[in-house]
Amino acid sequence: MSTPPRRPLDTYRAMRDFAATPEPGGEPSGDGDLAPTGDVFVIQKHAARRLHYDLRLELDGVLLSWAVPRGPSLDPAVRRLAMRTEDHPLAYADFEGVIPKGQYGGGAVIVWDRGTWAPRDEPRAALARGRLTFTLHGDKVRGQWTLLRTRTGDRGEAWMLFKRNDAEADPARDVTRERPESVLTGRTVEQVAAAG
Repeated sequence: MSTPPRRPLDTYRAMRDFAATPEPGGEPSGDGDLAPTGDVFVIQKHAARRLHYDLRLELDGVLLSWAVPRGPSLDPAVRRLAMRTEDHPLAYADFEGVIPKGQYGGGAVIVWDRGTWAPRDEPRAALARGRLTFTLHGDKVRGQWTLLRTRTGDRGEAWMLFKRNDAEADPARDVTRERPESVLTGRTVEQVAAAG
């Protein structure tokens, strides 16, 4: 007997108990105020065991995801580690709240930035090659960026995220420190955590 093919969100769903977490389950429902357009990006600030930022790019009906421990830098000379994680449902682009302690990724989450993205080359081929260059049109981060795969192993795919040298580059600014708030609610991740 053959094994049924895995669907894009099987891994995401298997890692979560939706009776315990407020995260979206990934059913095709159109929930949330962000309609699927094929070009959505979101960066979520996530105060889990370790504070990090989750970069998500919409492609083929899901949000491709990378955990960026130190967040994006506007300095083209700075390379930031970006670990590839499981694909997330489109409804996750609107998710802000607290994942309960003991659940996968437990901690507060805010939508730190969002907007649209445009790949420079065909994105599936670029991902397979391990070099994806794209333009972000967000509230806090804009311009050209690159994700470069550096290794694949037992611990997953390690990539580097860096800003391209364009008009939006600014080595003097630390946008994560200057703009800690959610673009949806204006709250910080600490305020979301305190509100429970």
